[in-house]
Amino acid sequence: MGRVRDAVIVAAGLGTRMLPTSAYIPKELLPLVDVPVLHHLIFEAKEAGCDRIHIITSPSKDFTTLQNDLASVYSMYEDGDELLNPLGGTEVFFHTQHQQKGLGHAIMMAKDAIQGPFLVLLGDNILTSNHSTLSEFKASDVSKQLVELYKLHGHPCASVYNVGIERVANYGIVSLNEGEIVALVEKPNEETAPSTFALCGRYIYGEDTFELLEQYSVEEFGEMQSIELLHHWMRQGKLRAHILPSSVAWYDSGLPLEWLKSQVDHALRRPEYAEQFKQWLDERMN
Repeated sequence: MGRVRDAVIVAAGLGTRMLPTSAYIPKELLPLVDVPVLHHLIFEAKEAGCDRIHIITSPSKDFTTLQNDLASVYSMYEDGDELLNPLGGTEVFFHTQHQQKGLGHAIMMAKDAIQGPFLVLLGDNILTSNHSTLSEFKASDVSKQLVELYKLHGHPCASVYNVGIERVANYGIVSLNEGEIVALVEKPNEETAPSTFALCGRYIYGEDTFELLEQYSVEEFGEMQSIELLHHWMRQGKLRAHILPSSVAWYDSGLPLEWLKSQVDHALRRPEYAEQFKQWLDERMN
């Protein structure tokens, strides 16, 4: 069982539901109050022990310029505030997905740069229970817990979140049995949902991932390729569930209303903003 050194941040989506904003700035760079989504994900991966960060992007996003800009800006803070230098102490790789063919295809773009098991983070999802002040910023430990679960069992893992019965139609919903994910239904209705636990964009993929993605090819399975990969591990009894507690907040920068709610929720939990922001909200609502 290899060490999880590599983290893949999938940021290749076109962000069409966030237009026109996403025509100017990738949704992965939108700030949650004052810290960009990408910063949250990089720090989360580093907190999990990963020292090799792979960012999967698309030609429509100018991540080449971003890469140069990041290097220029972060170099100014080499010995300064860690929050201004999230990539410090890591190797960083940018991979381009030239065609939108789903998550499995996006991950394949990093095939030649990864060995062993690896962490996968969807680029528009923040999962955190840390709402500290900016000066005391703390990375989410969700991926760290996921890595620890992998170390315990040696099998691929996926984080799941209880979204409630009224929201199951928006997600991939899993069935659980003694800590294992044994079934997956994409966007079921309330009557057919096997549970209220949804896949939420955090995975540990096993050492056999790329071999399996070639076996379950994108030509045959299309955008469902990554789902077929999960089904393979389920059939083998090798897909573990990392159940997130309700104390973890799930913020999605890919949907306008959800992102607006995220800003409000996070601001109300931030010590330096909470009191004044709540007072303003109360006045505004009245």
